[in-house]
Amino acid sequence: MTSTNLRLATVNVNGIRAAYRRGMADWLDGRGVDILALQEVRASTTDLEQLLGPDWNIVHDEASAKGRAGVAIASRGAASIHRVAIGADDFDTAGRWIEADYSVGDSILTVVSAYVHSGEADTQKQVDKYAFLDAFEARLPELASHSEYAVVVGDLNVGHRKLDIRNWKGNVKRAGFLPDERAYFDRFVGAEDEDGYNDGAGLGWVDVGRKQAGEVDGPYTWWSWRGQAFDNDTGWRIDYQLATKALADRVVGYAVDRAPSYDARFSDHTPVVVDYAL
Repeated sequence: MTSTNLRLATVNVNGIRAAYRRGMADWLDGRGVDILALQEVRASTTDLEQLLGPDWNIVHDEASAKGRAGVAIASRGAASIHRVAIGADDFDTAGRWIEADYSVGDSILTVVSAYVHSGEADTQKQVDKYAFLDAFEARLPELASHSEYAVVVGDLNVGHRKLDIRNWKGNVKRAGFLPDERAYFDRFVGAEDEDGYNDGAGLGWVDVGRKQAGEVDGPYTWWSWRGQAFDNDTGWRIDYQLATKALADRVVGYAVDRAPSYDARFSDHTPVVVDYAL
């Protein structure tokens, strides 16, 4: 890749074959994306290659359970290397974590597509979510050491702050907004009342979406298919681009590609698109 500005998009497609039936190709064809991170692919690598076409180079970690999860990164240039393991040698990410290194000019850009468990309070699902978040947290310093330009993107299934959920009061005891979940993000980017919050605090990573949007509600990235959630903008901001500070300082554009209407959506999530000057 040689472009000065690199456009990185992430989206949970909720099944890429279904997303393409709903019009995802129209969005992608007109968006000028250089690197595309996908979550909940729910398809084979062959399916991805057929849907995206020959212009994309694809790395893909299929879920351990057929038809579930799955993460991928597609790019206009080939990845120099990719990895799918975090945590202990026997820790199975179950199609939820994939890393790829890209040469951009004289720099190496490391991109991670991550799909954190949705969880369910007081169940084994929540135990599994915390185990994954523990491995996630342990990997962040390693990524920063590996490359000063690193970014973890995807459906991280946690609303960090009250600004990230429209109905936060009704969700304080639900997975996705539990205090213990939010504390991970305090450690990643700093707590909101901490000196250096989202600008070097915590482990030093930056929530690009919050940095660019400022202290406003949302912008949300997920809405339930049910009821009037989308029309009323009763959403959650759970899709992120978490960047090292060196990379976050190079952001020149940020957008949440919210569909113009309910029936124009190709997923229950919307793409988060960031331009980096490299």
